[in-house]
Amino acid sequence: MKAAAPLRMLGIWGTGMLVMLADTDAGNVVAAAQAGTAWGYRLLPLLLILIPPLYAVQELTVRLGIFSRRGYGELVRERLGITWACVSATALVIATISSLVTQFTAIAGIGELYGMPRSVSLLLAASALVAIARTGSYRRTQNAALIVCALELAFFVLAWAARPDPATMWRHALDMPLRSTSFMYLAAAMAGAVFSPWMIFYQQSAVVEKGLSAMDYVAERRDTAVGAVLTQLTTAAVLITMAAIVAEGGSSAPLNSVSQIAEAVSPLLGGVFGRLVFSVGVLGGAMVAAIVSSLALAWGVGEVAGLRRSLECRPMQAPGFYALYVCAVVGCALLVWYVPDLIALNLAAQVVSALLSSLVVGLLIVLAGRVLPQEYRPQGWYWLMLLCGACGLAAMGLVGVFGSLL
Repeated sequence: MKAAAPLRMLGIWGTGMLVMLADTDAGNVVAAAQAGTAWGYRLLPLLLILIPPLYAVQELTVRLGIFSRRGYGELVRERLGITWACVSATALVIATISSLVTQFTAIAGIGELYGMPRSVSLLLAASALVAIARTGSYRRTQNAALIVCALELAFFVLAWAARPDPATMWRHALDMPLRSTSFMYLAAAMAGAVFSPWMIFYQQSAVVEKGLSAMDYVAERRDTAVGAVLTQLTTAAVLITMAAIVAEGGSSAPLNSVSQIAEAVSPLLGGVFGRLVFSVGVLGGAMVAAIVSSLALAWGVGEVAGLRRSLECRPMQAPGFYALYVCAVVGCALLVWYVPDLIALNLAAQVVSALLSSLVVGLLIVLAGRVLPQEYRPQGWYWLMLLCGACGLAAMGLVGVFGSLL
């Protein structure tokens, strides 16, 4: 198999980067900020340790998409039956609604920081999301989303301005309070924030939508690898920022909303500018996550239901696909408008995401063993990493669920 030529490689890149950076969403930012505030840098090693399994899971969707030419939902329906397809679609719907509610709540919170009524900010965000999907081309949708992704680089500016102490970071890395229920619950939430069913559905469907072939495999793997590293470093930047603020004597009060976090980080770059930098980063992550998760829902449910689904189709050519997308976006925006404090459920939603992701990853591993050519099936350390990742997600989810009951 030949690798893609350099110019073609530039055209291939984007899917892996986009789905990974969508992972640095508003929920991830809140979870990372809470981790830094409550436990300093102690959860930073977890973020870095999760890079390899995150890459391994998403890279497997690339293999399945390229060599089966089927999206995840369609492949589960064909190879494992309609029951498992419906189960995986249910996990997707739950995870996507949870994600969209979190993104819209964050967008509304940022708007309110600048005196914008949530009805206006939610209307603008929902309208932008619908407009992006109406571009009539997956590549144009992807490129628009990647431009928005660049806003997330603002978090690195904040981490630099916070000037973390390396000695304190090292000391915290060696001090892991594994017997603490609250620490393990937050660790489960952080793991759930890294993995989500909509990421798996999205990337496999996007690979099929772009028509990638075996010659594109190496380029798409590299795209995914760079995205996995960048998204975890972005999340780490948020955690480092908040941990440094607390270490310098800043407020250690719980931060349950993006507006509270914005106020906490604003002194780093001067009140107004610091708040603006953080707001830009959150808006970028929230909008990209909303695009990716809602498209994943429309693709995934459409695949399971056997609907025509493609951004290359006009709305009248694929009415079910576009209806699913619009209903997800508009429905969640309206929910946030009526119930304003849903961000308080963020950590619980991330814990549930860990459990749902373990199911979807488990089915992904089964599909790989049945569908992929022998030479592309996970083997050795790669297979072991996938298996440990699925079991680890299930364990973290159970720890989080039972820990919250204690």
